[in-house]
Amino acid sequence: MLNIVLIESDLKSTLLEDGLQHCGFKCLKIQHNASFLEQLKSTVADVVIFNLDSPSEKILADLQQLNQHLPLPVVMFTSDGHVDTINQAINAGVSAYIVDGLDPVRLASIVHVAIARFKQQQALKNALEEARVQLEDRKQIDRAKAILIKTRNFTENEAYHTLRKLAMDRNITLGEMAKNVIAMADLLK
Repeated sequence: MLNIVLIESDLKSTLLEDGLQHCGFKCLKIQHNASFLEQLKSTVADVVIFNLDSPSEKILADLQQLNQHLPLPVVMFTSDGHVDTINQAINAGVSAYIVDGLDPVRLASIVHVAIARFKQQQALKNALEEARVQLEDRKQIDRAKAILIKTRNFTENEAYHTLRKLAMDRNITLGEMAKNVIAMADLLK
């Protein structure tokens, strides 16, 4: 059973809440206020759903914070179909932006599509971060090899194998060993 946090501008409306419960989701309705992010951190939410006329700048800013610190799939039902608003919402981390489409029959599929889209975005984000780290490690390894070539008269192959052996002996990554060599070289200057 998925735990859904629901934020609606019309607090008296129960249409969406009833529809979510009918789909078998556990629903917790909260208000968007200054403690919104803290409230979300204290819940065990699987998905966050907004039902608004239009997302405010504060909501979009809070969603960016949420996306950075506690990434969750976010579905937004709204009547605001302006392209600029849609782009701002997507940039803030909204997984599904639904304009004038609050149909209880489609709720389950909308939630599941948002979750799938969110997982895909997270996988891409993780792959990008991994590639960035590998590139940075590669730069550090090349710099450390250059230091060994210059100070110890190693060939490039000897420098690489020395770094690799040192890393294995110390049970650390090649990138970490390269950073250690660079730090030592900087210290001995």
